[in-house]
Amino acid sequence: MEANRIRELKIPLLQAPVDGAFRTVTFQLSDIKCASCVNSVESVVRNLNGVKSIDVSPLDGRAAIKFVPKFVTAKQIKESIEESGFGVKELHEQDIAVCRVRIKGMACTSCSESVVNALQMVEGVKKAIVGLALEEAKVHFDPNLINADKIIEAIEDAGFGADLISSGNDANKVLLKLEGVDSAEDVNAVMSSLELAVGVNHVEMDLLEHKVTGSYDPDITGPRYLIHCVLDASCGSKKYEATLYSPSGQRERDKVNEIRMYRDQFLFSCLFSVPVFVFAMVLPMLPPYGNWLNYKIHNTLTLGLFLRWILSTPVQFIVGKSHFTMAITIRFYVGKYLEIVAKGKTSDALGKLTQLVPDKAYLVAIDTDGNIMTETEIDTQLIQKNDIIKIVYGSKIPVDSIVIKGQSYANESMITGEARPVDKSPGDKVISGTINENGCLLVKATHVGSDTALSQIVQLVEAAQLAKAPVQQLADHISRVFVPIVVVAALITWLGWFIPGEAGIYPKHWIPKAMDAFELALQFAISVLVVACPCALGLATPTAVMVASGMGASQGVLIKGGDALEKAHKVKIVVFDKTGTLTIGKPEVVSAVLFSEFSMEELCDMTISVEASSEHPIAKAVVAHAKRLRQKFGSCIEEVPDVDDFEVHMGAGVSGKVGDRTVVVGNKRLMHACNVPICSEVEKYISENEILARTCILVSIDGKIAGAFSVTDPVKPEAKRVISFLHSMGISSIIVTGDNCATATAIANEVGIDEVFAETDPVGKADKVKDLQMKGMTVAMVGDGINDSPALVAADVGMAIGAGTDIAIEAADIVLVKSSFEDVITAIDLSRKTMSRIRLNYIWALGYNILGLPIAAGVLYPIAGIRLPHGLLVLAWLLPLLA
Repeated sequence: MEANRIRELKIPLLQAPVDGAFRTVTFQLSDIKCASCVNSVESVVRNLNGVKSIDVSPLDGRAAIKFVPKFVTAKQIKESIEESGFGVKELHEQDIAVCRVRIKGMACTSCSESVVNALQMVEGVKKAIVGLALEEAKVHFDPNLINADKIIEAIEDAGFGADLISSGNDANKVLLKLEGVDSAEDVNAVMSSLELAVGVNHVEMDLLEHKVTGSYDPDITGPRYLIHCVLDASCGSKKYEATLYSPSGQRERDKVNEIRMYRDQFLFSCLFSVPVFVFAMVLPMLPPYGNWLNYKIHNTLTLGLFLRWILSTPVQFIVGKSHFTMAITIRFYVGKYLEIVAKGKTSDALGKLTQLVPDKAYLVAIDTDGNIMTETEIDTQLIQKNDIIKIVYGSKIPVDSIVIKGQSYANESMITGEARPVDKSPGDKVISGTINENGCLLVKATHVGSDTALSQIVQLVEAAQLAKAPVQQLADHISRVFVPIVVVAALITWLGWFIPGEAGIYPKHWIPKAMDAFELALQFAISVLVVACPCALGLATPTAVMVASGMGASQGVLIKGGDALEKAHKVKIVVFDKTGTLTIGKPEVVSAVLFSEFSMEELCDMTISVEASSEHPIAKAVVAHAKRLRQKFGSCIEEVPDVDDFEVHMGAGVSGKVGDRTVVVGNKRLMHACNVPICSEVEKYISENEILARTCILVSIDGKIAGAFSVTDPVKPEAKRVISFLHSMGISSIIVTGDNCATATAIANEVGIDEVFAETDPVGKADKVKDLQMKGMTVAMVGDGINDSPALVAADVGMAIGAGTDIAIEAADIVLVKSSFEDVITAIDLSRKTMSRIRLNYIWALGYNILGLPIAAGVLYPIAGIRLPHGLLVLAWLLPLLA
């Protein structure tokens, strides 16, 4: 059990896919002739320590092997296969790296499209995703052909600013700011000290910026140790110092400075533009107050024109710079200011999550009795794995840890949304960013930096905000042709007014005094250009998606992309797994019986040996109960007997050989598959328990039913309420489970579900989802186990319970962090409200342009004499942004 506890500590609280931890190698195998050959190769490779998975195709002999380079190498795997008698040829696949870049200067969808086009033209770039609202790009590229610097250069060549946020291998890197490093000798001294340090893999020095980047093994060392290495490199009077440098902090500062810049420029523009507006549009309409503006200074130059020229010059050449359009410069800056503020607000929820981690923590050293010997306040970013941290009452927990001393309650509402404090005692896990609400705790750091649950939540939300929702494609397509259409419309407007005016088709009195047909036509054409607004259309979807993903994260619902967010609102049927989803997921054995001459000790020994290797919740409950029975009827087992030929029968049970005995543990379906006869006594026991919504686990030894365990798993108290609410939303529900039909039906009746598909294996679950999709339904799948992952992938929207397995969480589109059943409703309702908001945004953006452009073109001028003056144009342009 202690070994299991240690293994659990190595698992992140919220596992996210970390490609850097594994490597996949592909081999071409010769002499693969049948399924037996495939089994031989797979058996040899699986026995190697560090191999995660292997798939061998019997048709073409290709083998894909996923492994941990830390424990085994591709060469060792290749040699093992060759030793088993098969030829091996390694297939080198193209490496793909990923980097994230912050982009400055994007104003609309056309800008983001320009960045995408610029990146896709670069040799080596495989895929580029640009988020307009997030102002970021995620670029997939071949590191053998191009690097991050070239990507940034390509973006800058397209006319935008760019800064590298992160590269794919930044998880275990530290960036240090150096002081005292001024010469080549200093560089050599610091580099040598860092490169010789245990656990440091690679070091790069930037002498111009006085920065050093080091990659390290987090299980061996960390940032604090690297700083000590720099200090230790000091010699004599020459002292070196190093501090953490965080590029993420610079990003927030840049955002604040950008908002402040546009605000100041807007106010400066108002200082000059408002008087111009008053002199040009207001006073001339209020005689005699505006008569003095008509005083002629020289020829036709009046005092009013002179003042407007004086006041407009600073706006055009100081504030406006490149925006040489006096009448719209003020709306440009106020528009940009409102746009940037709006973008900032969409990230508020995400920003609040990142601010949950405290800046400082108390690092302590303890003796063998757990007493504190020393206590030091350090920066949270300097915490390393296995550090002992003191958490006082009311303070936040800095990193994911395990309690080693003390007892308290933790408020985890800021992460999970669950308001009820959670009891914490030695051996319990605590999450970074949560609050200690009672006594003092000593905790050992288990996951730091990007491995913490909070960091992974932030990464998931950022990825979701960067991904485009399919509904955005309509806006992108419209925005792509919007500007050319508006320019053509302006030209047609000018021709439509100028030619008839010159030809005398419309009355002369339509042309205002001091104007001719050319000027009137030009004014209408300019009005069309000014009123047109593509920005609101381009931001309609991404801002709504950003707000929704941020709000979801704050409520414990992690949405992995705009695609999932959009599809969730279309869901018409939800497929539920039973164990751990509808039920609490903590099965308990309520009875155990014998059906043959085997003793209870033998039954328990065989069951423990085989089930101990299974990760299924029911298997763990059976093992725990069998150990208690073994202790009651005999003695406690100190060592579990080894199992040979262990095999997992997905959705049915497990089997293996214990000594010279063949043991099968699982449901009735597995017994039939293994040709184990089931007598009437066993059938009666199964029926009696299934009526009570209990699951019967049968144990077969050498082809005979030796005994059975009756397992119950209580239904979640909110399950019936959630199913009822889904029905009120017009969403039907079904159960698809590997459990027996009677138990599944009893659970369905209890929660209010009418349709049940029982005794279904993982592939069958996925097939059922596909059958529903073939009927035209949008299907959501809610599950928590490895056996649910095929169905989670097959569903339109896969929802994984946060307490479920890592594979289920990786396969899902939405993660319910709190493991609360009610969050299924939260996710769907959030999707519906978001899509409603997106539609409303489109109505505002498109409706404004559809109505505004004809009015600007003068459609109402012949009927009502309405002609948009410049002041109204400015207000009209701001309307969709304010909306």
